[in-house]
Amino acid sequence: MKKHSQSALITLTIIAASVSFLPALAGNDRVSGTMEFQASASDNNTPLWLNANKYGLSCLQSLNAYARGTVYYNDVYKPWNVSYTIGSDLVLPLRYWYTGYKESEYHSTIILQQLYVDVRWRKALFTIGAKQQPAELRDNLLSSGAQTFGINARPVPQGRLAMADWWSIPRTNDWLAFKGHIAYGIMSDADWEEAFVGTSGKTYNRWTRYHEKAGYIRIGKEEKFPLTLTVGLEMAAQFGGSLYNYRGTDQNGYRGSDALKLKNDIRSYWNAFIPGGGDTNETEFKNAEGNQVGSWLLRFNWEAENFSIGLYGDHFFEDHSSMFFLDYNGYGEGEHWKEKQKLKFFVYDLRDGQLGLDFRLKNFQWIEAVTLEFMNTKYQSGPVYHDRNSGNSDHLGGIDDYYNHSTLPGWQHWGQAIGNPLYRSPQYNTDGYIYFEHNRFTAWHGGVRGSLADKLDYRLLLTWQKSFGGYRIPTAKPIENTSFMAELTYQMPENCWLRNFKLCAAYGMDKGNLLGDNQGVQITIQYKLK
Repeated sequence: MKKHSQSALITLTIIAASVSFLPALAGNDRVSGTMEFQASASDNNTPLWLNANKYGLSCLQSLNAYARGTVYYNDVYKPWNVSYTIGSDLVLPLRYWYTGYKESEYHSTIILQQLYVDVRWRKALFTIGAKQQPAELRDNLLSSGAQTFGINARPVPQGRLAMADWWSIPRTNDWLAFKGHIAYGIMSDADWEEAFVGTSGKTYNRWTRYHEKAGYIRIGKEEKFPLTLTVGLEMAAQFGGSLYNYRGTDQNGYRGSDALKLKNDIRSYWNAFIPGGGDTNETEFKNAEGNQVGSWLLRFNWEAENFSIGLYGDHFFEDHSSMFFLDYNGYGEGEHWKEKQKLKFFVYDLRDGQLGLDFRLKNFQWIEAVTLEFMNTKYQSGPVYHDRNSGNSDHLGGIDDYYNHSTLPGWQHWGQAIGNPLYRSPQYNTDGYIYFEHNRFTAWHGGVRGSLADKLDYRLLLTWQKSFGGYRIPTAKPIENTSFMAELTYQMPENCWLRNFKLCAAYGMDKGNLLGDNQGVQITIQYKLK
């Protein structure tokens, strides 16, 4: 028996065993889970909205499929009133369909998509492991995605402490509430990075550390007045590990070193929390250590009896110039060019961001929710970056180069953008370069969902995008792309013996030079334990 046939047989045997095992757990109230099968077929690459915003569980390959099983165990430790959940999510890519079929771009024989433990006490939640987390302050089914903490890439294994539910700030009579989290982890895609780079000679990283934090304040009390305002700050950092295929000068001054060991000490973890320090290969012009990214979030929400309407904004930043819209520019001249002598700042414009409007109808099944979004990322603090020197003391912090970094892998995990997928992910690159080549763009995006009949739901997504490449690698002229998806989901009726099954069929297409001309279909069958 040939290797691909053996692999297919083993995979199907494991799937069959899992399917037969799940019903045996149905009588246990503490256990829940699903079994899922998905297959995609396209004439070229998998279209954008059949591939994106699936927590990285997707690939561009024209023919791809997987079987997936999730099991969750929930219980309460009554003496302390502590609840906990153990979650597991195993995916088996079906790699071989016929003789000569190349290896799947899922990049793994078995994918451990999620494996985590949640421990909850009152409003505090501690999570350790890899867990899919939804984006905040938007409709995850209709939005193109958040710019910092999106749902596009595989979850990063981490330890995370969160105020997961809104906590009413004392003495405010519920008019002020807070939630947020802090986490440290390590990125799991080192083998993918090395394989993707291959023999191209491009750089890749191993054992990259990861940090994220966020805080959200809600102002308002829906029971008294329907308008609320939520303000949020999301920040993250990649740091540490090692950079391979490095051809600069290492920390010992040797040029041509194959690997550059980045900072991994306790100080690095503090610099990730409060940006400071500098990277290993920086000289006198030190920026904050690691790849520091984040977003300012804002949402107005009007909650009426029969509808709700929300207006939200997401401003992405890479450094001080785009976070605070100003930078210090009062250095001395001549031999005093390194000294801060004047109270002088350079002010940047607020031009980049994502603006969204979502509308929900509570009693109209045909159209339950509508989302419209506009994105602009062309400014990036301007087209000029100039560090002060003895001849010119001006400091301009432009060319932010969103999602990219000189020594760290950029804002991606397993080739997918961690944030918004309209930043064309490195997995599209064909030269082994882990780099976001198209991070300056404008885009319009819309989505609508509802029910055509009882148990039959639909979802439509449509996106138009114009890319200018990046400041470092601009396109000769702007290139455009249009992406569309239509999806139908049918939940079997309760009185049917197949009531635990859900069927989903989707059609997607891309048209343009940014992603290419792609058409495809995707079929998903899901069995829910309970």
